[in-house]
Amino acid sequence: MSHFFTSESVSEGHPDKVADAISDALIDHFLAFDSNSKVACETMVTSGQVILAGEVNSNAYIDVQKIARDTIRKIGYTKSEYKFDAESCGVLSAIHEQSADINQGVVKDNPEEQGAGDQGMMFGYASRETDNYMPLPLDLSHKLLFELAQIRKEGEEMTYLRPDSKSQVTIQYSDDGVPERIEAIVVSTQHDDGFEATDELILAKIKKDVSDILIPRVKAQMSERVQALFKGDYKLHVNPTGKFVIGGPHGDSGLTGRKIIVDTYGGKGAHGGGAFSGKDPSKVDRSAAYATRHIAKNLVAAGVCDEVLVQVAYAIGVADPVGLYVDTYGTSKVDLSDGKIAQKIQHLFSMRPFDIEQRFNLRTPIYSETSSYGHMGRNPQTITKTFQAFNGGEKVDVSVELFPWEKLDMVNDVKSAFGI
Repeated sequence: MSHFFTSESVSEGHPDKVADAISDALIDHFLAFDSNSKVACETMVTSGQVILAGEVNSNAYIDVQKIARDTIRKIGYTKSEYKFDAESCGVLSAIHEQSADINQGVVKDNPEEQGAGDQGMMFGYASRETDNYMPLPLDLSHKLLFELAQIRKEGEEMTYLRPDSKSQVTIQYSDDGVPERIEAIVVSTQHDDGFEATDELILAKIKKDVSDILIPRVKAQMSERVQALFKGDYKLHVNPTGKFVIGGPHGDSGLTGRKIIVDTYGGKGAHGGGAFSGKDPSKVDRSAAYATRHIAKNLVAAGVCDEVLVQVAYAIGVADPVGLYVDTYGTSKVDLSDGKIAQKIQHLFSMRPFDIEQRFNLRTPIYSETSSYGHMGRNPQTITKTFQAFNGGEKVDVSVELFPWEKLDMVNDVKSAFGI
């Protein structure tokens, strides 16, 4: 019998994502001027206020207030009527030096012996469901909001849009886990007040534009097999409450790290509980989650299995993982148990924190781009970013590779190791 699975996403203007974006912008600036920076930065946003807290060990001196305001401005909170805007919001910093007790466990005389920045378990997941090896409900949810933000920033259509929005997609699956059709799409978007005569006309206008402008733009980006799932009979819910004028940090306080399922696999697979944003790569919550995704994606792409979950676990201050686990959900194509697959993985992919940092060049400023629309399933690309030191000081141009953990650079090695 068919079953349904649902995932959600939130836009860059969602208050929790505003907080994530500020925290990751701070990480990028610290790393741009001191690649050895150790940072764990939390952000809270609310009506007219940004509060920064956390621990830093760095030789860089950055203007945290300017970075916060620039980030807010880039997202689109630029009008006083939003009750939260880049020019007038207050920015309070309570950032202090990192604990020496934590630092001694991470920093070692031999860099290769670098210990994990925290204990815990991290998960990576991949499946053949989409071309980017991500769960389809989450992939569509992200793309709906990314495209909605593009429409808003272009300023030619749907000119009433404000930055805050959420989406949700429900997919009907066959018994063997193959997507059959789209069951429901939910889009809630913040909008200007009174651009039509009544709330009913406003809602009708937004729903028509979502149906006639947004969804066709998203559908056109998808593969033929995904386009075929838009059968015309799906339920479309747009702003189900009827009105969404009050939003962003004025409508709901935002905190770093509150959207960890949106950031990863939309409820598929598993999650260890650790957030990503605001953490430098010595924190394995972040770096090892990227590394396990890299393993999972390359395993599926190589043909070892059709779906896989990879778990790694650490003790704080210890370099070698305490455990590695693999679950292929019965989809393995090789004559090996999941335990044997895990053993082979340990020889192919070093999961020591130093090696993960080196493999993906994680001590470069690549994190702002991860703060919304998912850390996984994105396209690796090389870009140049410019950073300015405190108080109008020197500018540096840094060439970085975004989302390197999404590369399929180990497929041939995996095939060779598994005799495929």
